[in-house]
Amino acid sequence: MGKTGGRDDFEWVYNDQPHTSRRKEILAKYPEIKSLMGPDPQLKWVVSGMVLTQLLACYLVHDLSWKWIFFWAYAFGGCINHSLTLAIHDISHNVAFGNKLAKWNRWFAMWANLPIGLPYSASFKKYHVDHHRYLGGDELDVDIPTDIEGWFFCTPARKVVWLFLQPFFYALRPLVVNPKPVGQLEIQNAVVQLTVDLIIYYLWGLKPIVYLIAGSILCMGLHPISGHFIAEHYMFLKGHETYSYYGPLNLITFNVGYHMEHHDFPSIPGSKLPQVKQIAAEYYDSLPQHTSWTRVLWDFVFDDSIGPYARIKRTYKISKKE
Repeated sequence: MGKTGGRDDFEWVYNDQPHTSRRKEILAKYPEIKSLMGPDPQLKWVVSGMVLTQLLACYLVHDLSWKWIFFWAYAFGGCINHSLTLAIHDISHNVAFGNKLAKWNRWFAMWANLPIGLPYSASFKKYHVDHHRYLGGDELDVDIPTDIEGWFFCTPARKVVWLFLQPFFYALRPLVVNPKPVGQLEIQNAVVQLTVDLIIYYLWGLKPIVYLIAGSILCMGLHPISGHFIAEHYMFLKGHETYSYYGPLNLITFNVGYHMEHHDFPSIPGSKLPQVKQIAAEYYDSLPQHTSWTRVLWDFVFDDSIGPYARIKRTYKISKKE
């Protein structure tokens, strides 16, 4: 893809995000897309199968040597855990049980959270709403790196470190950029998570806990699946802030690669996003897209014009923030 020029600041724009107008245009032309909105009845079974697989894995790894704990955490368990974070992303849009049963979605996200090892789902939901409503919003969208990240992580070696530490930046950045009070759901999320961690520790010792948490951290860091973090909104081509990827890794990531389609229609489950692209193909086929998440990571590290600063930012009037 094209270059954005040497970067020492974000790309500031003074227009609205493109998804709002495109959504209206597509729905006017293809009203049948509305029928794709609503819950995905399969999601609860797929996610539950993944959670139970990881609980079985906790038993299977409890006698392994440490080197094999970390090997299986990176090669297997972490892939499931990363996929579960993307299931939690889908569930945050209430697509497991629908908007009428919003609380069920919150509790089900805590179930999906269990193999990740650390409480995550409740606070993710709280901040992810802002990512959609205020995409690229200064001090509102915590998906955007901080100025310090953009300034410091600017060489290939430093960008590799940044990618490796990405889960820590995702966890800590909201506390710096846009801190919000801890709510009841987050306390419940933490209590449920800690209780299950202690049960696993009591039954099988420390190794399964390390297997779960190390897998989550390693596979949200420098790992092929993590290419989606960069692919979604980093500006590989000037003026374009959201990109889709239509490759095979969508099969294990709840179609998070269909990211333009997702931002256009966040209430459509990941499983149905390919149908959006099929119906409204002329809106998406001509837009820039990625063909490999691994290539995205490679380009991010070695292309001087791409780094944490390669993001579009805009300011939203405070009166718009509700």
